[in-house]
Amino acid sequence: MPLPDLDSSVANSFGLEFDSVLIRHITEVSGLKMEQDVIELKQNTVNGQYIVKKLPGKPKAGEVTVTRGLTEDNSFERWIKDSRFGRMSQVRRSGSIIVFDYEGMPIKRYKLIGAWPKSLEISTLKAGDTSVLTEKLVITYESVEVD
Repeated sequence: MPLPDLDSSVANSFGLEFDSVLIRHITEVSGLKMEQDVIELKQNTVNGQYIVKKLPGKPKAGEVTVTRGLTEDNSFERWIKDSRFGRMSQVRRSGSIIVFDYEGMPIKRYKLIGAWPKSLEISTLKAGDTSVLTEKLVITYESVEVD
């Protein structure tokens, strides 16, 4: 169900989908952006006036950080382990970051093209601490598309 006109989504429900496997319990997504180079064209007009025009250049690759609570699911570990051994034909994938509405229906997808894991970080392990353990996966991608 799409959002009504002039309404915005509340950023409290999103997931990560790769190889038709949906991970819904993502607590944070950061660094997701679409960016491109800027080309400066410097020229003189017919009147001899010097001008600079800016034109769109090639798209830039990016990185996104996905955080979730630590669980027994080891899909992040398997994915990064394969990339460490250079199995790029198995590792490089396309997947999506999905934003859900308050009813759990997808309202927007950010498709990551040619994505693979760069790093996996486990939160600080501290005796007596009551905070939730998390794992942060940094995914590098070649391009992003919005569906």
